[in-house]
Amino acid sequence: MAIVAPSLLAANFLRLEEDCKMLNESEADWFHLDVMDGRFVPNISYGPMIIEFIRKTTNKPCDVHLMILEPEKFAEEFKKAGADHVSVHIEVCPNLHRNIQQIKSLGMQAGVAINPHTPVSSLIDVLQDIDIVCLMSVNPGYGAQKFIPHSLSKIRELRKLIDNWNLPVLIEVDGGVTLENAKDIIAAGADVLVAGNTVFQSKDPKATISQLRAIETAKTL
Repeated sequence: MAIVAPSLLAANFLRLEEDCKMLNESEADWFHLDVMDGRFVPNISYGPMIIEFIRKTTNKPCDVHLMILEPEKFAEEFKKAGADHVSVHIEVCPNLHRNIQQIKSLGMQAGVAINPHTPVSSLIDVLQDIDIVCLMSVNPGYGAQKFIPHSLSKIRELRKLIDNWNLPVLIEVDGGVTLENAKDIIAAGADVLVAGNTVFQSKDPKATISQLRAIETAKTL
């Protein structure tokens, strides 16, 4: 059974409290929180202050995805805001192992995110040190994009690495996840489904979350 992490980026910020309440009442496992700086990605979303308010609404894990340059400057702020997991992008961290150590020293789970063009092999030297790989299946920066089909091959490759080394690392797939492709994504080896528009644009978001969470399929490598 997949972990379902609805992305608040797709929520209605005029009624954010209501959307948080809906997620709390649903079968959603995590709150996925996308932070964009307008520099690493061509968009700006929100920062620690909004996450602090969201944190007050829930006891569910807050999964923070930093799409920002120099994430080490803000890690402590996100911890104070209530982040349980923080993922940083490999593409912006020249001293990635130091970033991972910093996140863990603050008492959070550490994740590494990779863009669609970044090879899975780039994770080999840190895979044993992290808790989550956030595999981007769209180009980061905007919601409502279509899933990049090649991502399935990358998920399978990553699943083999993790299983061969017997590591407790979760594969989180972020971008273009729908009810139609979720089964293939899980079958390829994903553990966590990040779903934004699929949940928040649904006529019945709670039912959609339940459907995503109920998808079961044997992983095919």
